[in-house]
Amino acid sequence: MVSHAKSKVGRYRKALQLFDEDHLQDPRRLIVQGQKITWSLFYHQRLFHWVKQLNSEVSESLKLAACCQHIKRWTIPRKDFPMDRSGYHRWRKTLTKFHAQQAGEILKESGYDQKTILRVQQLLQKLRMKLDPEVQLFEDAICLVFLENELTEFLVKHKEEKVIEVLQKTWGKMSSNGHRLALELVETLPSQVRKIIGKAL
Repeated sequence: MVSHAKSKVGRYRKALQLFDEDHLQDPRRLIVQGQKITWSLFYHQRLFHWVKQLNSEVSESLKLAACCQHIKRWTIPRKDFPMDRSGYHRWRKTLTKFHAQQAGEILKESGYDQKTILRVQQLLQKLRMKLDPEVQLFEDAICLVFLENELTEFLVKHKEEKVIEVLQKTWGKMSSNGHRLALELVETLPSQVRKIIGKAL
């Protein structure tokens, strides 16, 4: 029994190690609290944080999904697809399949069984979101990362009408628990961001 428990811990640590090795290859860099960090590593650290904030007792599969949701995203850039709505949806669909495939390979290498791999892939693809509580929690966490770390830059790049539209869609994807944490988070954001969120909601 002890050996089996150690094996479970070992495969989890191995998967996280392999995920982080990929995240460290991301050419995109950020400065966070005076330290350089890759975009992918920081993104997944914050996603894991919000998953745990939403529910400290989440499953191992959900924790794994939080650590690899955008794995190697930089290898399939948006510019490789037509710059219209159809191209955007093709890009997102391609990414979703790619992330699930990449995660599956790493989980298999780490010693996970097929059932766990399929569950993580289901979470990454956000299947049955309104029917599956874990998928909904995962979506809440993704939305919280957007509000916390990506909205300010998005606001600079897009017109107010577009930002409001995206915020309203984001809010509509979230659960009541996600809304609660989002409202707490909003109070910590810059004033111009709080203002646009107020208009959207």
